[in-house]
Amino acid sequence: MTESIRMLLETLTLSDTGARTNEDIFTGASHPMPGGRIFGGQVMAQAVVAAQRTVASDRRIHSVHSYFVRPGDVEQPITLAVERIHDGRSFSTRRVQAYQSGVPIMSMISSFQDEDPGRSSQHAMPQGLPGPDELPSSEELLAPYAANPHARAVIARPFDIRHVEGPIYLPDPARPRNGKQHVWIRAKDRLPDDDALHRAALAYLSDYAMLEPIVRVHGAAWTTPGLKAASLDHALWWHRPARVDEWLLLELETSSSGGGRGLGHGYVYAADGTHVATVAQEGMVRVPEDDASTP
Repeated sequence: MTESIRMLLETLTLSDTGARTNEDIFTGASHPMPGGRIFGGQVMAQAVVAAQRTVASDRRIHSVHSYFVRPGDVEQPITLAVERIHDGRSFSTRRVQAYQSGVPIMSMISSFQDEDPGRSSQHAMPQGLPGPDELPSSEELLAPYAANPHARAVIARPFDIRHVEGPIYLPDPARPRNGKQHVWIRAKDRLPDDDALHRAALAYLSDYAMLEPIVRVHGAAWTTPGLKAASLDHALWWHRPARVDEWLLLELETSSSGGGRGLGHGYVYAADGTHVATVAQEGMVRVPEDDASTP
């Protein structure tokens, strides 16, 4: 097992302290990040795991709506308090608050459903794109910059990420200002055969590239001097089971940005074209005026 996957599984393994109020209480740890701030996808995935542990195992999570209210500190433990809002005949609703130092850093509401057969439809996967084997990985592209802590953090991710339109790690004046992109992604090693784990891991990875179309449309890059970006809220809908240790395609775009905020949304497909999830995120994205395009 790769070190990055071991780190992911350890992060998603929560402790039940046995403490009870009117909520179920779990604790978790964070993995290292440059600057010491917790990766939002990590705490969201941990909240998914905590909520699932209060629901019957055959009742699957199908949606979450999360707000990131404070930056988290990777050096401090995270307390996850789960409120059992409702258990119905087919659906369950949970609210999870993630705390550090006694104050919330993230608030999430989630819904679970029993398996329910019925008619279905789905958004069509885009055709004609290069496959992941035709594209370089982020690890390969960033190897020359491995001395940089931010580059090292990307290389150390538990997921292999490959951009169809090319990444935006470095500024490039010739890069088209297109607010749409496609990203192939999968875990760097095999994960256990546990649907709940794969759903939590999908929540984790869904936070990686959601703001990139916004940065891209303004002609900026993650290393543009003065660029500031942070997730504000995040919504995810699971439509069908999927394994995150097999290639997934993320079709991402932005529909609006302004006032220091931008909205990203997208579709997640399995390699066979199955539409497995839909995701949306609003984030703070402040692009220096010298680099901003005219809306």
